[in-house]
Amino acid sequence: MSRPPPLAGIRVLDLTRLLPGPVATLHLADLGAEVIKIEDPQVGDYARTMGTGEGEDSAYFRMINRNKLGLRLDLKQPEGIEVFMRLAATADVIVESFRPGVMDKLGIGYAATAAVNPKIAYCSISGYGQDGPYRDRAGHDINYLGYTGVLEQTGSEGGAPVIANFQIADLLGGALTAAMGILAAVLEAQRTGRGRYIDVAMTDSVLAHTYFTMLRLNDAGQSAPRGSDLLNGGLPCYATYCCADGRYMAVGALEAKFWKICCTALERPEWIRRQWDAGLRGDMAALFATRPRDDWAALFAAVDCCVTPILSPEEALENEQIVARKMVLRDRGLAQFAPPLKLSGHEFAICQSAPKAGEHNVHILRAAGYSDDQIAALVAAGVV
Repeated sequence: MSRPPPLAGIRVLDLTRLLPGPVATLHLADLGAEVIKIEDPQVGDYARTMGTGEGEDSAYFRMINRNKLGLRLDLKQPEGIEVFMRLAATADVIVESFRPGVMDKLGIGYAATAAVNPKIAYCSISGYGQDGPYRDRAGHDINYLGYTGVLEQTGSEGGAPVIANFQIADLLGGALTAAMGILAAVLEAQRTGRGRYIDVAMTDSVLAHTYFTMLRLNDAGQSAPRGSDLLNGGLPCYATYCCADGRYMAVGALEAKFWKICCTALERPEWIRRQWDAGLRGDMAALFATRPRDDWAALFAAVDCCVTPILSPEEALENEQIVARKMVLRDRGLAQFAPPLKLSGHEFAICQSAPKAGEHNVHILRAAGYSDDQIAALVAAGVV
């Protein structure tokens, strides 16, 4: 007999938009939680229409909103608040990403919902948190990385800061940190009957993971110039090198045993003693530039020293390890990622494609106890 998914029976009301919050609730949905994506009838989630034609949901939206139910609800009308509070009374989790104070102004903040459901885990995701002098400021990933020193440290020595194509603050901070806090609060609520308010600031989440920058500050009293620290290109044994064909190799031979194997494979045993010599980077670069990437990749595939090719996104999706782990799947022709963890006894599946706006209005309202006549009245009033 198959087991139910890990979060079966957990109900999540998701008021978030764009990337951080929807990815946080995607993780919960993929683990079996019932996630109800609530959108206003006017605009909804802006991600729906990013780069699409009229009436078409974007691939971006479809990728991060699978396995969720869709409800359109006008929270500016008293009837909409009534519907929300009825749903909140039986929910386990509420996730929102509005500016601080918006939910309280609507009358559905943590205090109001906890009054009708003491076990609620209520998570607010914002750029700077619910307090502090920046709490009301707008921001995006690039801003949070700027404030935490990450962007200043990212890039090559002597060059300008480099913007990664991976939204570190949104996904590490707004998604994974939120999911961690939510699961902790749900677990406690199951044990004690009391939930918690979870204040997730993406800036905090990024800063709290800059361990090697803090290590440098503790050891040397100041940060290293961009591209010259321990793990961002300052060492010959942990850096990227351009090959003859313009593609790159990643050298991660940080431990002495790996560095020795690396130097031996390169037929440069005299380099073994220069592992921490930044001056060796030029000689390493000159050597890697003599052969194309795939030649180097073939050479190092036969030795175990953490030297690997840097793949393009297209190559990454076809990589044998990624394929073996079944990390890329398709739903209605759309390529997307499987969850980033495997659980025994749980076979991941896309049970529900990303919902159309308000697709499950009737289903959700009936389950909440509304009659067909009441639902029709809510529709006529533009509440749903």
